[in-house]
Amino acid sequence: MTGLVAGKKLLITGVLTDSSIGFSVAKLAQEQGAQVVLTGFGRMSLVERVAKRLPEPAPVVELDVTNEEQLASLPERLSPHIDGLDGLLHSIGFAPQSCLGGGFMDAPWEDVATALQVSTFSFKSLAVAAAPMMREGGSIVGMDFDATKAFPAYDWMGVAKAGLESVSRYMARELGPQKIRVNLVAAGPIRTMAAKSIPGFAQFEQVFADRAPLGWDISDPEPTARAALSLLSDWFPATTGEIVHVDGGFHAMAA
Repeated sequence: MTGLVAGKKLLITGVLTDSSIGFSVAKLAQEQGAQVVLTGFGRMSLVERVAKRLPEPAPVVELDVTNEEQLASLPERLSPHIDGLDGLLHSIGFAPQSCLGGGFMDAPWEDVATALQVSTFSFKSLAVAAAPMMREGGSIVGMDFDATKAFPAYDWMGVAKAGLESVSRYMARELGPQKIRVNLVAAGPIRTMAAKSIPGFAQFEQVFADRAPLGWDISDPEPTARAALSLLSDWFPATTGEIVHVDGGFHAMAA
């Protein structure tokens, strides 16, 4: 078998529709020779339906990253489908509406705590659940959005992503001795279902198109998926704690 991730066993989260970044990563992974298992939360029938649109229908395992029992039982529930893991894509984020859209100073702690638990702390939680299955090392990749700047409307999700970037560095330190690499892909805005739920998301679209020297297509998740899959492959064997920007170069431009 040939391909960038031939023979790899990958767990992909965050697939809700075929516009999801996770779907593009799963599709590309299968095309490049990997065995893929998806996780779903809430609308399981929707995830299972989307999983059938992949080149090879993929099994779906239910996973609420805030549920300790589901996290603890993840290896057992994955075992009917795969006997180990080589890679994991964390593409999970959520913030209550009070945390988005311009109400930064008014969002209550209870809602902020939810955003941080689901979008930031879950990166660590999922790694703890999956690491025992990475018996020969592996790669954990998370989806990021440049947290070095304050964006309109993004509010507490921006703070959550800043936390995610810090968590990834600490995880790289902790998991390195197990030969597990931890990296992030900071993508430009992509028109997914999650993005559409952000009030004011349209403000992101034109500014990236105008300022990114390579241009930016908000409807094309494949460049982001390619970067994520490259990090999940063996082609970055000595890279960990890194943030790879896939945004047409927007992050590097001052104006």
